[in-house]
Amino acid sequence: MRRAISSCFVFLTVILVLSSLMARNAQGDERTAHDFNFRAIEGGPLPLKAFAGKTVIVVNTASQCGFTKQYAELADLWARYRSKGLIVLAVPSNDFGNQEPGSEDQIKEFCEVNFGIDFPMTEKTHVHGGGAHPFYKWAATHFGPLSKPRWNFHKYLIAPNGELAGWFSTMTSPTSDKVVNAIETQLAHTARND
Repeated sequence: MRRAISSCFVFLTVILVLSSLMARNAQGDERTAHDFNFRAIEGGPLPLKAFAGKTVIVVNTASQCGFTKQYAELADLWARYRSKGLIVLAVPSNDFGNQEPGSEDQIKEFCEVNFGIDFPMTEKTHVHGGGAHPFYKWAATHFGPLSKPRWNFHKYLIAPNGELAGWFSTMTSPTSDKVVNAIETQLAHTARND
């Protein structure tokens, strides 16, 4: 019985991965993350192509969330890996529970004062639903429906070439072994290409 359940789980996992890949290929979407642009929290353009050659972790954030403490972990990642080519990109969003109600100035001040954040941030952005930013719509097509943000502090990892390298749910700590290993794998690619 246990063997049958295990085989069924493997089969379903393979089906989900294949259908995700087929959906991507059927759409003919050959874009990379470098094809998308945000606006910086300070104003002005923030094109992802500016981070070409870097490993980027994109995180939708909120200041009044139970997971807001992950800002401290993101700051730790930034401090440990920025000199090796990591970019942490925070994307404040009010999509989940209205937990980011402030203005861009208020968000930036909150992050600087409470967490010492100095990594790049976008302006407040929709990451969920029909009004989601094009990057988030694109990213959600690559790993299937489970990879869409379902709450604040969802994470996408972008390889130095702009390809999506992975995603991590809200519950996954930015400093977990799973995330750190994935980042270090991408940073190794960066180092080999220097």
